[in-house]
Amino acid sequence: MTQVHVIANQKGGVGKTTLAVNLGAVTYDVLVNPEPILQKTAEAIGDPESPVMVASTDPQASSVWWSRRVERQGGLPFDFAQIDDPRDLRKLRNLHYDHIFVDTPGSLEDERILQAALDECDDVLVPMVPEPLCYDPTTRTIEAVLTPRGIPYRVVVNSWDPRDGLPDLQQTAQFIRLKGWPMCNTVVRRYKVHSRASAEGMVVTQYPRNRVAMEAREDFFRLALEMGYGGGATIPSQAGTPNLQEV
Repeated sequence: MTQVHVIANQKGGVGKTTLAVNLGAVTYDVLVNPEPILQKTAEAIGDPESPVMVASTDPQASSVWWSRRVERQGGLPFDFAQIDDPRDLRKLRNLHYDHIFVDTPGSLEDERILQAALDECDDVLVPMVPEPLCYDPTTRTIEAVLTPRGIPYRVVVNSWDPRDGLPDLQQTAQFIRLKGWPMCNTVVRRYKVHSRASAEGMVVTQYPRNRVAMEAREDFFRLALEMGYGGGATIPSQAGTPNLQEV
């Protein structure tokens, strides 16, 4: 059965598009090329029967611009669709994919689009950057939108810069625990390669073969597997990998 995963937070700038696109890429890689999943760069073969699709519902369409640049550089490893009419989200269940990742808008004005996506989803991933300005919008998204629906969700701390040290990460993790929200152990670190990727026409599995790119890819592989998107695959532990159980 198709599983529909919505990436949602009514706070803009928390990395929803980056998560949706790169989770789509690593989930494809785990499903199609499970061994080994970190020692290589996946080939974007444009499989017409890809098990993964990324769907954008964001009127700003930043993921559309990104996907077009990737196509010009060699191709996406997953299928991509821009959904302009929220009613078309009802068709997702009829598509033959294992996983569909839905990127949603980051504003209160577009809540009808988010609501339409939530009508069709199996679970929600809520990205939260480790900054106090993100606390209130995330609280509203979870307590006013997700909790009343009873939709399974998890919060993931996204775009944490290791150069900032642990205080912001620890404070954010404490805030999430006090709220009682289910939280991913995986932390997605901020790397320059992520911010350059859209302009250079790459997804995370197409990054160059070097240490920094390996670490950047690892976060998305680890998050996908923690969320259950990669079946029973495992990845080796790397020294220094952040884990919120230990923060």
